[in-house]
Amino acid sequence: MQQDSNIAIVILAAGQGKRMNSELPKVLHEIGGRPMLCHVIDSVQRLAPGRVVVVTGYQAERVEDACRDQGVEFARQNEQLGTGHAVMQTAPLLQDWKGTVVVLNGDVPGLRAETIGAFLEHHLRSGAAATVLTAELDDPGGYGRIVRGAAGGLERIVEHRDATEAERAIREINSGLFCFQADELFPALGRVTRRNAQNEYYLTDVVGLLHHEGRPVGAWRVEDAREVAGVNNPDELESVRRFVGDQS
Repeated sequence: MQQDSNIAIVILAAGQGKRMNSELPKVLHEIGGRPMLCHVIDSVQRLAPGRVVVVTGYQAERVEDACRDQGVEFARQNEQLGTGHAVMQTAPLLQDWKGTVVVLNGDVPGLRAETIGAFLEHHLRSGAAATVLTAELDDPGGYGRIVRGAAGGLERIVEHRDATEAERAIREINSGLFCFQADELFPALGRVTRRNAQNEYYLTDVVGLLHHEGRPVGAWRVEDAREVAGVNNPDELESVRRFVGDQS
């Protein structure tokens, strides 16, 4: 695949993953004998992006050593202050980027390169300032919910802890995969606050801010929600292992 120098990828890999009950950083738990993070990097590298930046934090050097030979750069999140704060740590590398920034989590090894590519193509064709990949779940659990307006358009994303009972009944969830135009992303991140249940800077708030300011935002739903299943505990790790094994 020809390199697309207008695309930068940011992979969030700074968290510990306390519910994994392990001192090993969550993204280094293995699928098929390789760390989850390495699978995610493999998928995004198939898109031949101009840059791939991995945001590390917990046991940063250990995480960086695991994927140093995969053609990536690193940004450090020394304090865990949320997903928006994590992406802001890439600003010294990407704030002057003139293209698209794709953001995803490092614990989604089932996400296929073909799905990321189709999502990116949709974003670029739509002309949106921001697009989020969504999925429909029978049990949305702790995922952020997609809030749409009366006409069906995306208005904002509300995190589970901040959601009302009515919002928690929404089954369309935020997968954690986003496309942003870089010249919209970093200025908007500078306007995100920590006024929420977790006292964190949410990347999801960028979508609501842009919509409120009249910028076009959109959503694209993945067909197989298992692709975007994250790993937060040992049971979910086993489930993702089975899914990835079935796909190979």
